[in-house]
Amino acid sequence: MDFDLMLRVYPFFLEAAWVTIELSVLTTILGLSCGALGAAARLSRHWYLRALGAAYVSVIRGTPALIQLFILYFGGPQIGIQLDAFEAGVIGLGVNIGAYMTETMRGAIIAVDRGQTEAARTLGLSRFEAFHKVTLPQAFRLMIRPLGVNINALIKGTALVAAIAVVELTYTAQRYIGSTYKPFEMFLLSGLLYMIIIYSVGRGIAWLDRKARIT
Repeated sequence: MDFDLMLRVYPFFLEAAWVTIELSVLTTILGLSCGALGAAARLSRHWYLRALGAAYVSVIRGTPALIQLFILYFGGPQIGIQLDAFEAGVIGLGVNIGAYMTETMRGAIIAVDRGQTEAARTLGLSRFEAFHKVTLPQAFRLMIRPLGVNINALIKGTALVAAIAVVELTYTAQRYIGSTYKPFEMFLLSGLLYMIIIYSVGRGIAWLDRKARIT
């Protein structure tokens, strides 16, 4: 174990960790947005929206995320989509995790007893009001932990963007392995930083889950 080397390169890995965090935050926001739209489509009364939502989930979950990134980054210019590596990473991973979040959100909404919605309708609430005031708050409590699992998987999945040269933790480790020939130390350092990020996110999700269950 070359601890001196790890201490020397640590500042560069810390910079890469901030890129990973920024990528994770933006991708999570996009994923949640795609998940909400996908769940709304899957639960729509209109068959064509349900079909569109089902197609989105089926296609995205049925193909590797790395292939989706390659299509977006390398194939995009052929159809007029010009994205830098970071933008392609955010969009590609965000759309990918959004398909999983779609099913997480849909499952949580379906899990809420429909009798409560019907009771709210008999009290004079509109369909939207019943969903907004009765169904959604209960579904939100049910979906926090599963969404946390999705987000943790997303953070680990950001390593894929090293394949399109985004300078995050995995790419930085690979770059320093080429000059130091110390793969164990470099991957250990990047792995420890991933663990810190994921542990921090996990603690935040647990706190949010406790707060939601109290209110």
